[in-house]
Amino acid sequence: MAETAQFEVAPVRVHSGSFLDDWRAIRVVWKRELIRFSRDRMRILTALAQPVLFLFVLGTGLSALVGHIGPYNYRTFMFPGVVAMTVLFTAIFSAVSIVWDREFGFLREMLVAPARRGAVVLGKALGGATVATLQGCIMLALAGLVQIPYSLTLIVSLIVIMALAAFMITAFGLMLASGIQQVQSFQVVIQFFVLPMFFLSGALFPLTHIPVWLHVLTRLDPLSYAVDPMRRVVLEHLSIPAAIVARLNPGMTWGAWRLPTLFELAIVVVVGVVATVVAVMRFARTE
Repeated sequence: MAETAQFEVAPVRVHSGSFLDDWRAIRVVWKRELIRFSRDRMRILTALAQPVLFLFVLGTGLSALVGHIGPYNYRTFMFPGVVAMTVLFTAIFSAVSIVWDREFGFLREMLVAPARRGAVVLGKALGGATVATLQGCIMLALAGLVQIPYSLTLIVSLIVIMALAAFMITAFGLMLASGIQQVQSFQVVIQFFVLPMFFLSGALFPLTHIPVWLHVLTRLDPLSYAVDPMRRVVLEHLSIPAAIVARLNPGMTWGAWRLPTLFELAIVVVVGVVATVVAVMRFARTE
């Protein structure tokens, strides 16, 4: 009589509600975003096309109109804004994966997994932020082409600011995506928010001598509080007269008070945290 085959039963892990279980879910979702990014080389190249066009085509055209800024040209001024643009578009479109996953049913499988929904959302936010920061680091490699030095302190400072901005923007995109069912609808909503955020942030022009209504809108734009620290850090590493720096980069002001860099970054963090909390609450209601 033939022997009966013996099979081992794979152990089943029951979610205990502990921090370690949630951290495991965050890590898995985060890693999934990185794997998708690393396997999509076309996405990496196409995400760089628009910032490169803005920097070297639009920047060259504006340099002919504006003239030189001391020993530098206008592309040097635009560089921090173009880096912020790279982070903005990469981070905001990372949230598209939420809508794709919902439309094809994969999101439902993740949400019924033995993990808190907040862990899934946070993993998505961290994954999208990491991808956007990596994309921004690729743009940083072009700094030397616009006369910006490859200083270690400069590069590290920019990476930290990019990471905070990327988390805020990804969380904002997830907040919007939490109530959208179709990719086409999400793309329309994103364009409605992304372009105003970009142009109102001062990424392409100084926020001086602008009308009052535009001044108010720039202060309401959360991206402005990431672009200003990036430009401030870059200008501190360049040999530009203080009078020209004050004219090009007056900084973010509330009344007569120029906001310190750490205060601006604190605003970025708070907006990111609030957007994440709202996204978690909306996912709890809609799924």
